[in-house]
Amino acid sequence: MAARKTKSTKADRTELIEALNAIEKEKQISKDIILEAIENSLLAACKNQFGKSENIRVNIDRETGEVKVFADYEVVEDDMIEDDALQIGITEAKLRFRDDVEVGEKVSTEVTPKNFGRIAAQKAKQVVVQKIREEERKVLYVQYLEKEREVITGIVQRYSGKNVCINLGRVDAILMESEQVRGEHFRPTEHIKLYVVEVKDTPKGPRITVSRSHPEFVKRLFEEEVTEIQDGIVTIESIAREAGSRTKIAVSTVDPNVDAVGACVGMNGSRVNAIVNELRGEKIDIVNWSDMPEIFIENALSPAVVMDVSIDEYEKTARVIVPENQLSLAIGKEGQNARLAAKLTGYKIDIKCE
Repeated sequence: MAARKTKSTKADRTELIEALNAIEKEKQISKDIILEAIENSLLAACKNQFGKSENIRVNIDRETGEVKVFADYEVVEDDMIEDDALQIGITEAKLRFRDDVEVGEKVSTEVTPKNFGRIAAQKAKQVVVQKIREEERKVLYVQYLEKEREVITGIVQRYSGKNVCINLGRVDAILMESEQVRGEHFRPTEHIKLYVVEVKDTPKGPRITVSRSHPEFVKRLFEEEVTEIQDGIVTIESIAREAGSRTKIAVSTVDPNVDAVGACVGMNGSRVNAIVNELRGEKIDIVNWSDMPEIFIENALSPAVVMDVSIDEYEKTARVIVPENQLSLAIGKEGQNARLAAKLTGYKIDIKCE
């Protein structure tokens, strides 16, 4: 009977190591991390067995899965023993361990209980399940944290009130009403692009905040679409957006032979049109950035023609003169063109006709 039990225990230990090796390979969860967690769990169980666990160590052999429990003792003078669960007299230490042991040393002895294999197996199952969940959550968090402030493609699942449930692959996200573009509606199973605003680690897994109204969403779409931006030849210097209606972006280039605006527009408007289609018809103005505020403000008010710009650097204000027939174009419908130009340049703009 004893031989059968020993054989069974060895088989259980082998199965545990094999299972952990498989988990490490399939789920990319370190075997050592799980074994350490099992050791810590068994250490807590030892407190019930020995009354204390301060001097108890649990060791699981990484190859065979064999579990051993050790007790560490501090060697003290025979008449200085204060706690015999933590200390051992010098005379007993020499008898039990070795002749040359000295006061102040640490000595260890194996104290594995007879029924510890069964306890270890039960704890191992609990810990493995819990640790797999924890590590999978961590892996997911790290995976999606790398996508923070990037564009990601998701599949529309359903509407939950005015919010939209989106599947991002291994996790779900909620597109809140506040992060949606007014007038946009989605069909279930539709693939849409989203900007990852923030990824938070929670006990239930990563909580991902996504947006389609964020100004950076348009910026990232241009970075994906325009090769010159990816290569660092063209830079998006600033962006102003009223989601669903109009966006203005200011671009510059380090190469005098490259037309920054033309690169973003693409041949026959192919690049900008791809982004407009993704934004479902949102208008996009692309202008040249300049380190001279007067020129930048003039460009920002495009497509209106500007006659003169005078600025106050200290107050961050600009007075712009336009021909009478350009006034409404410069201001824009409900003041939108002037408003976006002000956001783009950082100047408060006052537009007057000639």
